[in-house]
Amino acid sequence: MHKNQHLIFPILFLLFFNWSANSQEKILYPKNEFRGVWIATVVNIDWPKTAIDGVEKEKADYLEILDAYKKLNYNAVIVQIRSVGDAFYPSEFAPWSRFLTGKEGQAPNPYYDALAWMIEEAHKRGFEFHAWLNPYRATFDLNKNLLSPNHDVFKHPEWMIEYAGKLYYDPALPEVQEHLTKVVKEVVDKYDIDAIHFDDYFYPYTVPGKSFNDTASFRKYGAGLSLSDWRRANVSNFVHTISTTIKASKPWVQFGISPFGVWRNKSADPKGSETQSTSNYDDLYADPVLWMDQKWIDYILPQLYWSMNNPRASYSKLVKWWSENSNNTALYIGHASYKIRGDSDKSWNFINEIPTQIDFARTFKKVSGSAYFSSKWFMNKNFDLVRLLEENQYKYPALPAAVPNLKHIVIDIPVVNEYQKDSVHYAFNIKAPLNTKVRYMVLYGGESTSKIDINDPSKIIDKITVCETNGTIQFSIPAEKMNQYKACAVTFIDYYANESTPTNIDLKKTFKLYTPSQPNENR
Repeated sequence: MHKNQHLIFPILFLLFFNWSANSQEKILYPKNEFRGVWIATVVNIDWPKTAIDGVEKEKADYLEILDAYKKLNYNAVIVQIRSVGDAFYPSEFAPWSRFLTGKEGQAPNPYYDALAWMIEEAHKRGFEFHAWLNPYRATFDLNKNLLSPNHDVFKHPEWMIEYAGKLYYDPALPEVQEHLTKVVKEVVDKYDIDAIHFDDYFYPYTVPGKSFNDTASFRKYGAGLSLSDWRRANVSNFVHTISTTIKASKPWVQFGISPFGVWRNKSADPKGSETQSTSNYDDLYADPVLWMDQKWIDYILPQLYWSMNNPRASYSKLVKWWSENSNNTALYIGHASYKIRGDSDKSWNFINEIPTQIDFARTFKKVSGSAYFSSKWFMNKNFDLVRLLEENQYKYPALPAAVPNLKHIVIDIPVVNEYQKDSVHYAFNIKAPLNTKVRYMVLYGGESTSKIDINDPSKIIDKITVCETNGTIQFSIPAEKMNQYKACAVTFIDYYANESTPTNIDLKKTFKLYTPSQPNENR
């Protein structure tokens, strides 16, 4: 035996251990990950807390949600801006929501455009803003006295179908599809959103003994198709139209859908999942697999609101199924934070259920993030779980990656005009890019300009909203955040969520590349 041969196995073990630890670290703390939360406004589930809150309280409560989730290192909010034929913004096509102002059709007093304000505050904190609309649900009940005279129920009663105590837009009518497309286009055109988001409500969930009476529409438009295929075609045509409408207006605005968690059961289709459940395809007449195949959506966010090993529909089997059957889109997973300590499935009583779900999803390469329904469940409750996430799964910030259809190279890289520091703050002056529409800049710290790892999320110092003035971007960072580093790197994040090549800065120096009196012609 070679005299050093006895050392080989320990060395190999250490090499393997280090490789394994580094791989595990990347799974535990991904640098690119979507972390979203739904903020539900219908019947004041999350925000505003009541329909009669004053404007100042509404604003304070919304900022409290943002700040709580910023602290948890989330990076996206999915805010319900239309739930029942209404609007959280001044609209040509819908009355102000009673869930915002207390009375449908009544504007906030003192007046503010709630949507514009919410977007601005979300962007200030580095969040993507996904505008969540329920297109087909027209009312939450049958009490028409609560509705504005300008509600579509009164303006277009011929569009409505009553079902199980609510009113719905008839998805089959061309005039309904045209109207709802205008609703979406108005939001995309007027507001600086990052995405349009639809949830799982297409044709309504089946209520035993009730029939969705679209017989007249089927007779008129359904020739040659079964009722089920015709309904699915109505939904798919609408999804396709919304997709093309969004991209024609603002190509960087994503279109995302969070369908019910089961596409089809294997008992109905060999391509389906090993579940015994309601399904998108057969019960809601929605076909998310088709939408992905056709590249009509940018991300899919199935609502996997079951525990890891639920006997009828297990989270673990469904994550695997969606990871194997998603294509052309980003795949995020929807989690049921509302079930914590409040469900007949006793698995939800254990603090580790959601952390285990996150860890499991991260082992699948196709899965690139999570979202949670809904925001109030990590606000002033479930503190032990929140602390667990803060210390483990969400210990470091993360950036949402560009969705597959929007990935490209960012041509511009940051050019530092000026960098100065004092005991209070570090100030940066960056040349505004010429070829790139930039949403954010990201600042990373390191030991030296040659030792900055921008793939390490623990090195993210801050994500800064870009405000351009006279061809420059200026921002400052508190010295207490910067003093631990000897160098930093700065990158651009464009409106499509693509990140540029970094520019490194030596923090041991201060410099000016130019002054107004002596411009640098080479900059």
